[in-house]
This record gives sequence, structure tokens and C-alpha cells, in this order.
Amino acid sequence: MPRPPLPLGTWGKIARVQLGEGRWAARVRFRDVDGRTRKVEAHGKTGAAAERALLLSLRGRTSADDANGVTGDLRLSRLCALWFAELEGEMRVKPQTLDRYRGIINHSIVPALGELRVRELSVSVTDRFLKAYAARSPAQAQSVKQVLGQIMGLAVRHDAIAINPVRNVGRLRTTKRTIRALDQAELEAVRVAVRAWRAGEGADGRRPLGPRPSGDLADIIDVAVGTGLRINEILAIRWCDVDLDGPRPTLTVTGTLVQLKDAGIVRQDSTKSTAGLRTLFLPGFAVDVLRRRRAKAPGNGLDAVFATRNGTWVSAHNVRRQWRAIRDEAGLDWVTPHAFRKTVATIIEREFTSKGAAAQLGHASEAITENYYVVKNLEAPDFTRVLDRLRPAGHDARITTLCCV
Repeated sequence: MPRPPLPLGTWGKIARVQLGEGRWAARVRFRDVDGRTRKVEAHGKTGAAAERALLLSLRGRTSADDANGVTGDLRLSRLCALWFAELEGEMRVKPQTLDRYRGIINHSIVPALGELRVRELSVSVTDRFLKAYAARSPAQAQSVKQVLGQIMGLAVRHDAIAINPVRNVGRLRTTKRTIRALDQAELEAVRVAVRAWRAGEGADGRRPLGPRPSGDLADIIDVAVGTGLRINEILAIRWCDVDLDGPRPTLTVTGTLVQLKDAGIVRQDSTKSTAGLRTLFLPGFAVDVLRRRRAKAPGNGLDAVFATRNGTWVSAHNVRRQWRAIRDEAGLDWVTPHAFRKTVATIIEREFTSKGAAAQLGHASEAITENYYVVKNLEAPDFTRVLDRLRPAGHDARITTLCCV
């Protein structure tokens, strides 16, 4: 019966041979990654030195097809670095996504798991880590799971482990946020609060503490309510994206602002997804806002509709900070810039369809719009006239009809 072949990347018994005075060779049969068994030899002044040189050579050959040396003994912190470098080199992920992944690795994964060897990250270890993380931060846990799963996928692809442990962890704790949209009275309260703050009047008639908001804030809110755009999409609008003089004024969404670690605020000339590239028809009040700004606002080198006094892009962080100061004073603490987007989605879904709401918001899937943006209508359609046909014999139908009008 023939001897079974060596496993890939392994070798047999090392033989030492003295070649002369102070000259030794160490030889072994090694099964390479292509399946062929080859003789490998190294030299040294002593037999031990030759064997050490041979072992060093063999270890290099086991990762000859993988210059990064992804093995089960690799520390997870190093695997994270290799995965991130690979992702960065592919140039298929947006810079802001890379920044987010880097933050998850540096602040969540490496501090907790970085010293473990890849083979030590079992399903049970992974499960405990993710569930403990979800208990502290359920909103972030899914993102951590996603990134860790991709990192361990690199180890699987290089045969460092056989199974990705992230795939077999239990269900993580999640928090289902209640979707809330503004009604007409609440929306008017928002506008009143912004005007009062701009005029220097708090709820008690005095100037509240905190930063005074830019006069742009009221316009930003009206554009948000008139379009359903994300805050960074609004701040990225250029005059070349707007047609205010046609029979039906429009706004074409062509990009968004992003905050990059090394570059600061830049305009990204692409939308969050392909569905995000769209042309929207503008309601009258939004057209009025933009026409007024076009007539009065000074020009800037960015062609930006909203720009700072220095002609740079407006920071979404500053807009949110200003709005937080206003809403807390006015008792509107639940209203975020994203609430305006949900308000637009809800009113369009009520009057038209969820498909229309998804198209307005730039979602690729109606399910995203329905699950995260539209307030569920708890009132069923009025079927009382049909149901009245099932009334008992002798029941006065007129009474039913009157009570159901």
C-alpha cells in the first residue's frame, strides 16, 4: 500500500548531513502548495544551524502564496490590519465607510479581541463578545458583527480556519425604534422656534444660552421638509443641480457631504446608492426659499446653495448642534433632522404609495422605507358599508348607516 502524501505545506523528517569541515546541510521532503513534493535543503556551519536555516525556509514556503502569512497563529489585531489594507487597496469602498470601519476595529474589536490568535476565536468566544457588546450598545452591535465577520472571512479564504465563527453566533439583542413623524402643528412649532431663536427670544422671552444659529437653519429645514433629503445631501446642493426657472422647478440629487479623517468636509460626487441619484419636483415653499437665496446669497467658489461666510461647505455637525439647542428650549427634543425625512416619507405613503415614498427618499427598496421611515397607519380602511350586509334579520340598517357616517 503506497504511503499517503504529506498534507499541503508540511514536511517529513529532517536529515542532517556533514559536507566537510564546518559545512553542514539539512534536507527534507516538503509538499508544496501546488501539491508537488520537493526536496528542500539549507546549509550552516553546524548541523543545528543548518536545521534552523531549513526550518526558517520551510516556514517561508508555507506562506509563499500568501505574503501576509495569514495562519491560525496570527493575532487578531494583525488580521484586522491585513483585512483593512486589502479593503483599502481594492478602492471599492467609499472613504467615509473606511473611516467607520477603522473606528469599529480600533475602538471595539481590537481592544477586546486583538491579543487572541485567529484559531482561538471560536464560536463561543465570538458569541459572548458580541452579546456582551449588544447589551451595552445594541444599535452598534450589528455593525461590529458585520465587520468582524468580514475580517474572519479573510482567515477562512486563506485556510487559517475552516469555519467563520461569526456566522454561527446567536441572535443579537436589537432595539426597535418607534418611527415618528411631525404633524402640521408640530412642524409649525419647529418653524416658530427657529424664528424665535434667531430673533434672540427663548421660551421665557430671554436670549437662551448657547450658540446662536445661522440664518440658514430655517431654509435648511424648509428644504428638508420639501424634499425629504438627508442633511448632508441638502448641504451638498449646488446651484447647477437646481432648475428654478422651468415650468416645474426641480432639484437633482448628485452628491453628499462627507467628513473624512484626513481631508475634513468634502463633497462626494455620488449618492449613498445608485437609487439616490434622482431628480425631485419642488413644492412652492421650497422654490421660494431657493429663489430668495439665489437672489440674496453671495456667490462662492463651490457653487454651493448653503455655504459658510468663508465660502466653505457647511458642517452637518454644526447644523445639528444648532438645532439641538433650539429643540431643547422649545420642548421638541425628539425631533432630529432625520424626523423631517420621515415626515416626508409618511405623507407621501399616505397620499400615494410606499413606492412613491421610496423614490422620493432615494431608497433602492420599498421595504427600507416602510420599515424605518413611514409611520404605520393603525386605522384600517372603512369597510362598514360592506360589513353592514351581515347585519341580523330585522336590524334597522338606517341606524347602522347613521352611526358609521
